[in-house]
Amino acid sequence: MSSIHVFSASLVLPVTAPPILDGAIAVRDGRILHVGDRPWVLGALRERGEEFRETHADGILAPGLVNAHTHLQYTGMADVGQGRYRGFEDWARAFDALYEHPHDWRADAVAGAGRLLASGVTAAADVVTDLEAAAVLHDTGLHGIAYWEVMSWEDQQWRDYGRDQVQAELDRIPTTPGSGLSPHAPYSLDTVPLHEIPDIVRERGLRLHIHLGESQFEGERIADDDGERHENWRFAGVQSFRALRELGFGTSATEFVDQLGVLGPDCHIAHGVYMTEQDRRLLRLRGTSVALCPRSNDVIGLEPPPVADYLAEGNAIAVGTDSLSSSPSLDLMADVAALHRLARAQGYRGDDLHARLLGAATLGGARALGLDVGPRRLGQFGVGAVADLAFFDVPVTTVPDATAELIEAGTGRCAATYVDGRHRWSRPELHEAPADEDSDEVRRR
Repeated sequence: MSSIHVFSASLVLPVTAPPILDGAIAVRDGRILHVGDRPWVLGALRERGEEFRETHADGILAPGLVNAHTHLQYTGMADVGQGRYRGFEDWARAFDALYEHPHDWRADAVAGAGRLLASGVTAAADVVTDLEAAAVLHDTGLHGIAYWEVMSWEDQQWRDYGRDQVQAELDRIPTTPGSGLSPHAPYSLDTVPLHEIPDIVRERGLRLHIHLGESQFEGERIADDDGERHENWRFAGVQSFRALRELGFGTSATEFVDQLGVLGPDCHIAHGVYMTEQDRRLLRLRGTSVALCPRSNDVIGLEPPPVADYLAEGNAIAVGTDSLSSSPSLDLMADVAALHRLARAQGYRGDDLHARLLGAATLGGARALGLDVGPRRLGQFGVGAVADLAFFDVPVTTVPDATAELIEAGTGRCAATYVDGRHRWSRPELHEAPADEDSDEVRRR
């Protein structure tokens, strides 16, 4: 019989169920066996004569966080992310200059994976540009999806050899924990590859991830005096989104990729900054989540994402850090705190904000990656779910106060991270109590 490990804390946040003061989860074989208040969980195990060990912390226990947009291979490009820029083009010049230097992309990605674990992240949407970094999620034991990035293909090149090349490259991405394609952005691919890449992915039952609405160039531009021309862009037969702009059409990049069949429940987008009400509505209609990366947007010099609108209108949101080439750190809770500040500054007054943002960083990220349901489900504490979890060193008085502190000031406060129920990182070490220990408290050393 496999051993059982009980994880308990002053406050357990299941996400898919109400918060539990003095709560616990029991784990067997990397899956959650029980969720409830600690006396009930321990009593149920003892009643059945089950042997178990317990790890307890005087703080918060939450599902492992899901970083829904990052580029781990750029961890060695932190010099760029520490700067401040005047817009996307200004940042891109600094990025391109450093990218051309020699890099050990795999080693940098492994270092990035370590930073994720140290911040409570157990799953990620990792966009991979260089094949050396393709197997890092697999090799470091993280959950999530490695998305092979596809960019800079023109129509004729794509027809001649690009399609075959990309499919061969996709074959080299490990299918464990998961793989997919990331057509980079509407402005970096011609129409034919942008139209066919979703078909390649869907034929294999994989997933899509695209940068969308990150550049101001992608936002809607209303025609001055020719509304009909604005409406009839679908019949222009253009080679690319850039060509559409050159012809004077003001449609948004979101409408453009939707017309090509990119959006859908098996696709999630990154950034979503320059989005109109109609763009956000399209995302909802297609079942497409958006991974918000506010600190990256701020470093680059972009406008903030419309967080309050996404929340008020009911869009599915997740949270990403982007990479160290555009963000100060890979601590997802720093982006959660930034989203909280933005939502309030933009006028969101709902008393559900803390719960919504906790959900975005856990279950929302899992949903973006297609990992919120089924046998591989994560981002939640429910019986049968994957036992990914993180302890946070946050004092617990009341549920609202503790949750608020986690969301607004949780940066750097992860105390331990477990993946599949196995210890992966801790600061400081947690003492594990034997099952026959009488004390209800297990203290950190």
